Amino acid sequence: MTTQPTRTAPRSRARSFDGAAALYGRHRPGYPEALYDAVEELAGRRFAGARVADVGAGTGIGTAPMHARGAEVVAVEPGDGMAAEFRRTRPGIPLVRGDGDRLPLAGAAFDFLTYAQAWHWTDPARSVPEARRVLKPGGALAIWWNDLDESAGWVAAQGERIRAFFGADGPGGAVAGGAGAVGGTAQTLGYRTLPRGLASGFATTTVPWSRRIPLEAHLANLASHSAFLLLGEAGTREFLDAERQRLAPAFPDGVVEEPYLVTLSVAVI
Repeated sequence: MTTQPTRTAPRSRARSFDGAAALYGRHRPGYPEALYDAVEELAGRRFAGARVADVGAGTGIGTAPMHARGAEVVAVEPGDGMAAEFRRTRPGIPLVRGDGDRLPLAGAAFDFLTYAQAWHWTDPARSVPEARRVLKPGGALAIWWNDLDESAGWVAAQGERIRAFFGADGPGGAVAGGAGAVGGTAQTLGYRTLPRGLASGFATTTVPWSRRIPLEAHLANLASHSAFLLLGEAGTREFLDAERQRLAPAFPDGVVEEPYLVTLSVAVI
């Protein structure tokens, strides 16, 4: 029996990660060092010694590399479960509770404001003025999304299966082109729009990279996306069991090489 997916409000989808924070932290992809090099280049300054607010930080996958580069980083996270996982795994990085629409941060205090896989959860009518408020003059707003690269045939085919599973108007496109998942890019997904009205506009670049992981870890990454979290265990298992059977012949050693493309946009404010 096929489980029928349902449509869910964006805020409910955003908070669905709280019940799966450990799964998210273990299996979502990180980011290549080349991404942080690109942020520095487009911003015109280095992370070392800079004050950074990483908004929608989740479990800290995007936060930790900036801290390692010598930035003074504070994470901003609204979700109970994600914040708890962040504090458990990144005890050396401060975290405050809040979101991009209501930043609990002082004005004109930060050199970078970063959104890794998180800008689409904000209301730009609120988050853009908040970005202006907390950034120092000449500070940089950096927004990026990380997607499996659909130029690989198996990735494109999987993306089509996900969209078909959830239906044309369902959340499958957000999974199939979502953060670290499959199919689509930041440009082709309608809900990923850059804010307008920033004086400098955005400079945009892409950073390709890849990782090799066990097939089971690839499937767990899919399961960590909001569409599957809200679908429930039975429906998610149904899809992943079928997907395991489809992918196993293509990866007989049980190791998947996932090709990614990070789309980065930076505006100096």
